[in-house]
Amino acid sequence: MHAEPIKLSGWTLPLRTGLYSTIAEGPQGLCIRHFNLLKARRVCHIISKVFHLLQTVRESKMIEPIGNQYVVARPVYSANAFGEEHKKKERHHKTPLDHLKKLCGCSAQKAKKIAFSLFPIASWLPAYRIKEWLLSDIVSGISTGLVAVLQGLAFALLVTIPPGYGLYAAFFPVIIYFFLGTSRHISVGPFPVLSMMVGAVVVRLTATDNTADSTIANSTMNDSSIDEQKVMVAATVTILSGIIQLLMGVLRLGFVVIYLSESLISGFTTAAAIHVLVSQLKFMFQLTVPAHTDPFSLFKVLESVFSQIEKTNIADLVTSLIILLVVFVVKEINQRYKAKLPVPIPIELIVTVIAAGVSYGFDFKTRFNVAVIGEMKPGFQAPITPSRQTFQDTIGDCFGVAIVGFAVAFSVASVYSLKYDYPIDGNQELIALGVSNIFGGSFRGFAASTALSRSGVQESTGGKTQIAGLISAIIVLIVIVAIGFLLEPLQKSVLAALALGNLKGMLMQFAEIRRLWRKDKYDCLIWVMTFIFAVVLGLGLGLAASVAFQLLTIVFRTQFPKCSTLANVGRSNIYKNRKDYSEIYEPEGVKIFRCPSPIYFANISFFKQKLIDAIGFRPLRILRKRNKALKKIRKLQKKGLLQVTPYPLLQKGFICTVDGFKDSDEELDNDKIEELDQPINTTDLPFQIDWNANLPLNIAVPKINLHSLILDFSAVSFLDVSSMRGLKTILQEFIRIQVDVYIVGTDDDFIEKLTRCEFFDDEVKDSIFFLTIHDAVLHILMKKDYSTSKFNPSQEVEAKFDDFTINTDGGLRNRECQVSIETKF
Repeated sequence: MHAEPIKLSGWTLPLRTGLYSTIAEGPQGLCIRHFNLLKARRVCHIISKVFHLLQTVRESKMIEPIGNQYVVARPVYSANAFGEEHKKKERHHKTPLDHLKKLCGCSAQKAKKIAFSLFPIASWLPAYRIKEWLLSDIVSGISTGLVAVLQGLAFALLVTIPPGYGLYAAFFPVIIYFFLGTSRHISVGPFPVLSMMVGAVVVRLTATDNTADSTIANSTMNDSSIDEQKVMVAATVTILSGIIQLLMGVLRLGFVVIYLSESLISGFTTAAAIHVLVSQLKFMFQLTVPAHTDPFSLFKVLESVFSQIEKTNIADLVTSLIILLVVFVVKEINQRYKAKLPVPIPIELIVTVIAAGVSYGFDFKTRFNVAVIGEMKPGFQAPITPSRQTFQDTIGDCFGVAIVGFAVAFSVASVYSLKYDYPIDGNQELIALGVSNIFGGSFRGFAASTALSRSGVQESTGGKTQIAGLISAIIVLIVIVAIGFLLEPLQKSVLAALALGNLKGMLMQFAEIRRLWRKDKYDCLIWVMTFIFAVVLGLGLGLAASVAFQLLTIVFRTQFPKCSTLANVGRSNIYKNRKDYSEIYEPEGVKIFRCPSPIYFANISFFKQKLIDAIGFRPLRILRKRNKALKKIRKLQKKGLLQVTPYPLLQKGFICTVDGFKDSDEELDNDKIEELDQPINTTDLPFQIDWNANLPLNIAVPKINLHSLILDFSAVSFLDVSSMRGLKTILQEFIRIQVDVYIVGTDDDFIEKLTRCEFFDDEVKDSIFFLTIHDAVLHILMKKDYSTSKFNPSQEVEAKFDDFTINTDGGLRNRECQVSIETKF
């Protein structure tokens, strides 16, 4: 029913059978007033000033702010009504073929872009500020280079290869990253976690450990061949890891790092620090510890260490403890007074020089039988050819090394890129790290990433670009070709102490447990389980188990979402969880149910159960009860045992003419279940049944006080085919018991997918979709008021009783009754 439009200060307010609302927010909160056609003209003079203020937005029809208030006047929109009034633009969606054409296309601009992408140095080197940055980069490069030398020697022990090969791992990757890397501040080279992962593979494949016994200087030919075998395995693993990283970068798979969450990385690196700590005990105590690579290997190593603790070399133990104490104290000073110190105190360099000099001057090797680095051959060795058999045996481990190395380097690079506001490319980082590891492995190095402490030194000492990294590589080069022999008398226990001194940051991550517990229990659980998996199963299997567990938590969160029942707060257009607020408004007979996760095959049953719990009954059970009752009513009418009387003449709408009528419940119970699940069909009856009324002859049907159900799907991002069938079944069950279902908050793609999958039919129609919860609520209120105004007690006496409704409380209505369709609110 339409009425003439009302003109207000140049605005035309179309009036039709629909509901308009004005909303205003003031000191007393939000209030909403509904008006219908009868009252619209009475409030025109009240809102005319509001429409006058909207003159400036007449064309756009946007909301006009008035201080901290706003006024909205618009129709109630279903998805279909909105689509009819606001036509969507025709858009061309690119097909896979279009993307392929774009990828394979070639132009001068694209070639230039690819060149700059593959060689980032071409973009930042021409803009290098020599006068402003060069001195800082030189100072930073020297400091970082000295740290890199010591960490290379120390971390080589984690790989269980001679320390000298750690210098190769600290040199080649830096040179390659200088040309291919996108981060300006990270220092590429050995990382303790990767060194432990590579070392675990080396121990497993070589089946013997490079022990720190007193005869290291006079090792036999067999020991030398074992060292060569270990170096070959470590280099092969590094090369294969580099190839994997390179292929991932070329295939643009840098996004895989998103599957390693911050909590997972923190728990994993903390567990790796525990492995590093345990692995260095044999060098600090100078004990012969057999190799253990299977799960629980960490505990077996501890057992071996403590079972022969009486064989400890006191000189090595005292030296390592003194070094550890000094390093921790000075690092704490560096951290506490970093704002006042021009550069951090290079404590690793200082203690190394002192320890090497004392060991050489007092001949610790001979007098105390300590284990020293031994001979360091100057220069480089010839490249090696990787072992094909090792490739086959270590493919799984290499994937773990590649992913962890990239994840750590990319996370550190991301921190500095945000701090100094420059972009980094994850795929290019994969390429840079992959080529770095391929070159480093070919020259007998081991897997490289970035050490947090070394990158911190490069950044804190003023490093601006990778020029600092290049200078640090030059420092390492000088040690390799010229002065490496000066480190030969250095005790291995000193290197072990330096390796442990760099673990402080990772060990302090135990404090993350308390923080995560307060913020997110799931993240805390991921941290704890990752730590346990990595400690118990080892780093390789532990990483795989941790990723699987993390993905399982995501499935668990979506499989068991926190569904809620919403209510109107403040009688406005705001709907919140009814349990969280005391002043709420719930329209009678209306339930609003919210699902905050995607709906798919794994959680459709949970969704249905939560929905049933929220409304308080099972619609399928109600449907079956009503169909059984309908069979009984048909039998009564067919046998002439039911007499229909006009409602105004008799409170009861029917009289049973035979007392004690009994029907066989067994007969009804034996009916095919499919028949009871079909829609209720009363077209053959001369009356309409109110199922919430008292039915005759003890026909018991559960009563429900729900006439409308609103499903808030604003957080439902997708719906798979399996859950689509389940959702349609749920909707059909409600519709068949005369409960109207509305779905709100979905986007157009959601509805289009349902259309493509032939979701809609004569029962479930596409008209059930509304833009917002408030649109659906207003539609329900309008529809309910219209239906009650069609037949009210004042009109019943005047109606002609051609066909009557069986009704105990006036709920069964005459089908032919014609009444006014005016709606009152």
